Amino acid sequence: MNTAGDGLDLRPFHGVRYVPERIGSLAAVTSPPYDVVVRPDGLLHLESADPHNIVRLILPQATEPQERNDLAAATLDRWLAEGVLAPDPEPALYVYEQRNGDMLQRGLIGALRLSDTSEGLVLPHEDVMPHVVEDRAGLMRTAAANLEPLLLTYRGNGSATGATAVIERAVHRPPLLATTTEDGYSHRLWSITDPAEQQQINADLAAHQALIADGHHRWATYLRLRTEHASPTPWDYGLVLLVDTARYPLRVRAIHRLLNRLSIDQALATARAHFRVREVPGPLPQAMEALAGAAADGNAFLLTGRDDTYHLLDRPDPALLRRTIPTDRPEAWRTLDATVLHSTLLGHVWGIPEDSPADIAYIHDTEATVEKARRDDGTAVLMHPVREEVVRELARQGVTMPRKSTSFGPKPATGLVLRTLTDD
Repeated sequence: MNTAGDGLDLRPFHGVRYVPERIGSLAAVTSPPYDVVVRPDGLLHLESADPHNIVRLILPQATEPQERNDLAAATLDRWLAEGVLAPDPEPALYVYEQRNGDMLQRGLIGALRLSDTSEGLVLPHEDVMPHVVEDRAGLMRTAAANLEPLLLTYRGNGSATGATAVIERAVHRPPLLATTTEDGYSHRLWSITDPAEQQQINADLAAHQALIADGHHRWATYLRLRTEHASPTPWDYGLVLLVDTARYPLRVRAIHRLLNRLSIDQALATARAHFRVREVPGPLPQAMEALAGAAADGNAFLLTGRDDTYHLLDRPDPALLRRTIPTDRPEAWRTLDATVLHSTLLGHVWGIPEDSPADIAYIHDTEATVEKARRDDGTAVLMHPVREEVVRELARQGVTMPRKSTSFGPKPATGLVLRTLTDD
């Protein structure tokens, strides 16, 4: 195995997995990542799918934060004691595959040695919200477990060598598990227990740096919890999925904003003085095409609220941008839609604090954002995605994008493999 400082160091661990005989179906106990679950509707749907759905661990329901954390820890302990969950007998790295139509993603799940950004091994590209890190830290600390892997990417040479060769040999063997979730994605998992293959993986990964594609708050949580424990301990490592995007490209989507206390009429009235505002025809897919067309020429946002109308905001006032956009960042950062949204629209035009959950919610699903805006008389701000090469280049320069700027996917399903720190 690699020693500290040699590069990416992915360690095998005793994966904790559901015991098939103790659950209704594997698909019924899985969940999207915690921050993708649209609450309360999505949460209730998952809780009712199976009494052992993983959402009861990642989003426990109680009034007070510590009560929630204690509930998750007690539930995890009970499921282990009852044999609903059980650790694999041998420490392993895991090959994870997702497939949907012509989309194929494969990667490696393991316990990655944590590193500070200054080491240049794992690069963040987004800022984080302190209250979310606090929430996740409380949960992980109390449960003593990494309940879901975050998603990291690296760029190999695109050929079936090194770690990729191990992956593509593994997929010809019978999998540990296979299931298809209700979103149409099939999931398969294999274990890599051969020390020679594990070494082949690490020898390859030692030459690469990784980009955090999804899970900035969980990575920040890992780093925070590491400082609370004297090394060496299992807290020096965190559960990740590593994907070589040269071999298995990811999709990059936008994360939308829901302005809970700003009506569409208020939003449009104040924006008209600074942006061109046009009504564009629906339905939603057609309106999103109009957004894509406008985004090709500059900053653009699609707004909708209580009724079935869509409004395109583009051509921001250059003088306003000069006054509101910080000048100490690269041009690629200053012209990001998320930068203009947070610095100009939220910060200046609408006067909305970006760190106030009462005022703004971040939602991955486009239709869910629109539906909630109409139901709650808020404003949905729909975004156009950023290209992966822009994200990676800014990360290499040490420049973080505004929070929740990107949604890389497909994201790993939560519940297929967990890591308990007491057993690792």
